[in-house]
Amino acid sequence: MATTAQSETGTLRSVVVKHPRDAFASAEKIAAQWRELNYHEAPDFDRAVDEFDRFVELLEGAGAAVVSVPGDGATTLDSIYVRDAAIITDAGAVLCAMGKPQRSDEPQHLQPVLAAAGIEMLGSISGYGRLEGGDVAWLPGNRLAVGRSYRSNDEGFRQLRELTREIVEEIVQVSLPHWRGPDDVFHLMSILSPVGEDAVLVYPPLLPVAFHLWLLERDLRVIEVPDEEFASMACNVLALAPDKCVALDGNPVTRSRLEKAGIEVLVYDGAEISRKGEGGPTCLTRPLVREQ
Repeated sequence: MATTAQSETGTLRSVVVKHPRDAFASAEKIAAQWRELNYHEAPDFDRAVDEFDRFVELLEGAGAAVVSVPGDGATTLDSIYVRDAAIITDAGAVLCAMGKPQRSDEPQHLQPVLAAAGIEMLGSISGYGRLEGGDVAWLPGNRLAVGRSYRSNDEGFRQLRELTREIVEEIVQVSLPHWRGPDDVFHLMSILSPVGEDAVLVYPPLLPVAFHLWLLERDLRVIEVPDEEFASMACNVLALAPDKCVALDGNPVTRSRLEKAGIEVLVYDGAEISRKGEGGPTCLTRPLVREQ
């Protein structure tokens, strides 16, 4: 099988994570930062460590090599959501420029980890451009969807389009709704997750009409998250392989709909590492290599 970075649904072979031991570091750091970062509650450090260990076991059990980002003295609790700091392409990594000011140091701390994993640099978002990885998703057909949100702006999109011009078949900007405002965590992948070679999981009420039609025009199967499970992050799932994903436990209707669509669902307990900081399994991971 050929390997690629330009997929969200190929068999996951290599992935970057940042363990709570390194992102949260201690109960004291949690106590000092969680309110400023708009967490719902302070994560329990010991429980977070246990949850993450089990989450990594799921990744490794699916055949993925797990690369860990070391701790540092500069980044915040949010650095556990490692996806946001970079975008990976077949031509190398694009370092992001974070829309949340407290996260501005994360890309520079991720770069040496990527280099050590053999990932070259394609470029970085600079100047007044802003772009976070949670707003960027690969879709079937070598297409790239990019959210226009409070975290990712038009200049960030323009720079990413220029950097990927020769390696992407199609790139589309998706204008996201205000929802709960600029202080909330709301990325494109809050309302869309690719889950199969021709399937995406979406929350239609917040999906722009033009983008919904764009998905359908490209013959993608659309699996819908129900209203009652959107707030519990049912729409944020990580594909481990074509038609196999890992999801946050506690969304039975969405799980049933995925399984009826032929998609196997593994679940993890993310009370501390996901729910309190609003970061699901895609947020907790930065895939590097997949098999197509």
